[in-house]
Amino acid sequence: MAVVSRVSAPAVPRGRLSLLTRQDKVLLALMLGVPTLVHLFLVWVPAVSSIVLSFTRWNGVGGLGTIEPIGLKNYSDIVSIYPPFWPALAHNVIWLGVLIALATPFGMFLAVLLDREIRGLRFYQSVFFLPVVLSLAIIGFIVDLFFAPEQGLVNNVLGTTRPGNLIDWLGTPNLNLFAVMLFASWRHAGYIMVLYLAGLKSVDPSLREAAAIDGANPSQTFFRVVFPAMQPINVVVLVITIIEGLRAFDLVYVVNKGRNGLELISVLVTNNIIGEASRIGFGSALAVILLAISLGAIVPYLWRTFHAESATA
Repeated sequence: MAVVSRVSAPAVPRGRLSLLTRQDKVLLALMLGVPTLVHLFLVWVPAVSSIVLSFTRWNGVGGLGTIEPIGLKNYSDIVSIYPPFWPALAHNVIWLGVLIALATPFGMFLAVLLDREIRGLRFYQSVFFLPVVLSLAIIGFIVDLFFAPEQGLVNNVLGTTRPGNLIDWLGTPNLNLFAVMLFASWRHAGYIMVLYLAGLKSVDPSLREAAAIDGANPSQTFFRVVFPAMQPINVVVLVITIIEGLRAFDLVYVVNKGRNGLELISVLVTNNIIGEASRIGFGSALAVILLAISLGAIVPYLWRTFHAESATA
């Protein structure tokens, strides 16, 4: 008769059931709590305060000093009697359109080229990524070197430096917008290139091998196999592009403080909040409008994307 022996599991001392000591819990609380408090203080508190102040009239501490609730008057004034708003909104839309239609595809094109393991790969990556690490003040100085009326590179190459045929790129509305956007696209393309390079490296090589076996050419393999497989990267790229297009500020402010054809909503926010005539309530309403436009462009796309992924899972 066989005897089945039962081996009981070793008893675990109660003292070892707790994996975290008191010091570990304190350290974890500090590591999570301090960044959370900083994030709340620097992001959420100003955001909520801007929304609240957008319904008030307040000229700041140095002005009237009192906050007067006025309802939706700031918003109605912005869309009806504030002349710079609609040109600034149009410039933001044009800026965003150029980044989406030109800079982002060009950055993806650079990533596809550099993904082929060509010679001098690290050198080319550094060259194309260099504008991203440059400060916008330096890029503004480069813009001036290229498009200055008499000493600029472009006018000297075109031979348009004489008074009769002088082209004032940075002083002429519409021309200065596209001149600045050229360098904004130059900077944005390098950032997109790095994101797509990371995405291309993460794609399973077996997908490309299977497409090649099925007779797909490189173009078909990329657009029908590789590009759909980079859906998470595509979401990140779209969100970053929309944010960059709508919050553009630094470059135009360095060039001419966002005037004479370079008006953007972010510049209007700054001019109203910290300008000579400080109107914090009015500037906050402009900031809320910019936030609403950003969320209106991003949230529906994210919802559709993640809803489709959950439906196919």
